[in-house]
Amino acid sequence: MKYILKKNIVLIGLMGVGKTTIGKKLAKKMEVSFTDSDEEIEIAAGMSVSEIFNKFGENYFREGEKRVMKRLLNEKPRVVASGGGAFISEEIRKLISETS
Repeated sequence: MKYILKKNIVLIGLMGVGKTTIGKKLAKKMEVSFTDSDEEIEIAAGMSVSEIFNKFGENYFREGEKRVMKRLLNEKPRVVASGGGAFISEEIRKLISETS
C-alpha cells in the first residue's frame, strides 16, 4: 500500500546499527522515497565520508552534513537515514523535530 507522507521519517542511531538497511526496507514497504544522508554527502563532496574526515576533519564534515540534512528535510517528505553523528547537532535535532 502506497503511503503519502506528510512529514519525513528520520532514522537515528549509531554508525553500523542498520539505519540504511531498515530505511530501504521501510521505504519499499511504504512505497515512498528513501535517502541515506551519508551517501548524499559523498555525492556532494565527490569523496567518501572517511576521505572527508581524513582530508578536512570532523568540523568540515559536520558543516556539510548540516547543509545536506537541511536540503533533504525541506524537500518532499521521505524516509531518511541520518549519519551516525548527525543527532549531536542541536541545529539538526531542531530541524528533524520541525520536519518529521
